[in-house]
Amino acid sequence: MVFGRGRKAKQEQLTDSGETQEAVIDASADDSAGTSAAVPGATGPFDVSEIEDQDGYVDLGALLIAPAEGLQLRLEVEEATQRVVAVTMDLDGSSLQLQAFAAPRSEGLWEEIREQIGQSVGSQGGQVEEVQGGFGTELLAKLPASGADGSHGYRVARFVGVDGPRWFLRGVFGGEAAVDRDAAAGLEGLFRQIVVVRGENPMPPRDLLQLRLPKENAVPAPQSAPDLGQPERGPETTQIG
Repeated sequence: MVFGRGRKAKQEQLTDSGETQEAVIDASADDSAGTSAAVPGATGPFDVSEIEDQDGYVDLGALLIAPAEGLQLRLEVEEATQRVVAVTMDLDGSSLQLQAFAAPRSEGLWEEIREQIGQSVGSQGGQVEEVQGGFGTELLAKLPASGADGSHGYRVARFVGVDGPRWFLRGVFGGEAAVDRDAAAGLEGLFRQIVVVRGENPMPPRDLLQLRLPKENAVPAPQSAPDLGQPERGPETTQIG
């Protein structure tokens, strides 16, 4: 998905063209290291100003991820620049793709982006439905898809968005988590623990916040395009803006 315009839009697009490579990180919980608690009684995602310290998180730059049993992280890296453009959380057969963007001080982006996603999905012959969930208004997107046996059906993705202080965090649930709230519970809990590190540098709204590989992980050798998951592929490659 692209939230930019013009040249910036081209840079931020995730495609199936082989222009990205993938790093996989085991983010299973280590019982010997706890994650710092955020503000008591609060529910996330959080701004970095709301946590006591950053110890115990997987540090991906703009995003801090709490480890969990069975969790794997897939970082999608732009081959030309070696820039990390998205991170996907894989847990129990479902996925949650994450991207964080700069946002204006005075207003959020999610309402406008929902409308743009709906227009784009509709132009591809799909349907979107606004539903209320644990993160407020969400979008359930269905895009036409053909199976290997020639049958016709839909790919399903569930979009959630959180407007924070000068940032916007977008998540796309794939697999069973897109259609089954019980199956999504684990990933939704991890989404609530995410910490966004906006930084103080001025940035145009919708610019992608900088992600990075953890220091102990090297950039992998180029591979074929990552499998972003059938439920997510259509909406993710949709240009927004």
